[in-house]
Amino acid sequence: MTVHRFYAPRSAFIDGLIALGEHETHHLRDVLRLSIDDKISVFDGEGGEYLCSIDEISKRSATLVTLKQTPPSAPESQLDLTLASAMLKGDKFDLVVKKSVELGVTRLVPLITERCDARLKDAAKKIERWQKIVIDATRQCGRATLMTVDEPTEFMVLARNHEENRLPVLFSERRGSSFDSMTPGTKITALVGPEGGWSDAELVAAHINRVSVVTLGGRILRAETASIAIAAILQHRFGDIN
Repeated sequence: MTVHRFYAPRSAFIDGLIALGEHETHHLRDVLRLSIDDKISVFDGEGGEYLCSIDEISKRSATLVTLKQTPPSAPESQLDLTLASAMLKGDKFDLVVKKSVELGVTRLVPLITERCDARLKDAAKKIERWQKIVIDATRQCGRATLMTVDEPTEFMVLARNHEENRLPVLFSERRGSSFDSMTPGTKITALVGPEGGWSDAELVAAHINRVSVVTLGGRILRAETASIAIAAILQHRFGDIN
């Protein structure tokens, strides 16, 4: 029997009970048509997963009784991967968000580059939509930890302020070393450019700020495909996809 998964933040856990929010309650009641005493699984976005029983269902909320803590079906990767991906037009970036969750990315940074053709209009609404995509994708893929989505960040800002203990790697179609030259690490920030590629000034800035530049062989990829493929390659080489 399939046990359906739902999300509730830690603040919704009180004295052995869990209060589901309106969005999750709609999915429970109207989409899946679950009933009182049905068993479901709830993840808290911080690595915790719990088997629960439905106690009450109302129009905008549902109350659950916690039965026991269980291990998530998809443990987190040992690779702490930040994906800094150039913002894309339309729903292309939505795809990057969803697949990043599925591939175990820890943190996603929407990147503003010189050749980025996406607009920052309604950035707050975009972030809210991306966070909903993160919750839905996490529910489906079995992770119990939510991927963080940052506010849009300028490339130059990220290049100058990367963490000392985190390996920053910029993937470029030109002027880079081979993938085999990458130093193994458990904390990596992968920077992926827009459809038009990185500008000369951005590549120079990467070298000045000690950001490694790597060029993958093979065919030319669309920007959204490149972000997804690079996340998968890094998880295969340094993470849990093998």
